Amino acid sequence: MFDYLVKRIATLLPTLVLVSMLIFGLQQLLPGDPAKILAGEEQDPAVVAYLRQKMHLDEPLPVRYAYWVGGVLRGDLGESIRNQQPVLSLVAQKLPVTLQLAAMAMGIALLIGVPAGIVAAVGRGTAWDWAANIFALWGISTPNFWLGILLILLFAVNLGWLPASGYVSPFEDLAANLRAMVMPAFVLGNAIAAVLMRHTRSAMLQVLSADYVRTARAKGLDERTVVLKHALRNALTPVITLGALELGTLLSGAVLTEQVFTIPGFGKLIVDAVFNRDYAVVQGVVLVTATAYMLLNLLADLAYFAVNPRLRH
Repeated sequence: MFDYLVKRIATLLPTLVLVSMLIFGLQQLLPGDPAKILAGEEQDPAVVAYLRQKMHLDEPLPVRYAYWVGGVLRGDLGESIRNQQPVLSLVAQKLPVTLQLAAMAMGIALLIGVPAGIVAAVGRGTAWDWAANIFALWGISTPNFWLGILLILLFAVNLGWLPASGYVSPFEDLAANLRAMVMPAFVLGNAIAAVLMRHTRSAMLQVLSADYVRTARAKGLDERTVVLKHALRNALTPVITLGALELGTLLSGAVLTEQVFTIPGFGKLIVDAVFNRDYAVVQGVVLVTATAYMLLNLLADLAYFAVNPRLRH
């Protein structure tokens, strides 16, 4: 397992370098001049020239990339041209918000999707299977922003149980934080739960028809033990893969959901940065997101060893 981990990390490093090159190169294709934006409405040529020199915009593209990568390796992702704050500081402010939202959404998705998939597979062709498939179709087909608006209308406007929008730090008021985050987390978790249900059901149906499952039943083992201990463990591989990808998507920022509920997370940060032509923020957020995706895929690969002992050999 250690050798496998070393090999995976060795493949991640060149991938990360290639991703950083793509991020920096594609960023240069966006219209607008950061120096002119920062210079204000008057755009004094002397000020613009000074800013271009300060931000190395007058250097060739490879030189600018080298400056940026050198800063990244030192922990410096640049400085926002809008609010003059380090990008790393902005990421540190917004990342915990998105992490909490992603964790709550993924928890809701796992609690709903995996049990629904198991029930649908065990009761194939029954009313439980039909109900689970209808739920999956609902979750996949429902737009997040529309479901979010309906939940706000029901629980915030009509019933008054939850706040319509906003964010409260859990360190200030944990109860208020959970009340503010439960609706956006459910909106995101609902869609992921539907996809997890479909994959869990498909994997369980394949495993339940395997020879070793029939043997376990023939030995007289309890059906619960057969399903949960023998079948589910071997059906978790595709679910782990999907879960890692969906969690990476959540960490990259659920843009529409964060906009609907006014959650100050990664999604809102990158949207504001794109509209403001704040290139340093866009590069920093995308780089952090890409790194998170790679790490989550690495963790998913390691989780395979936990659920499938055969891979250890």
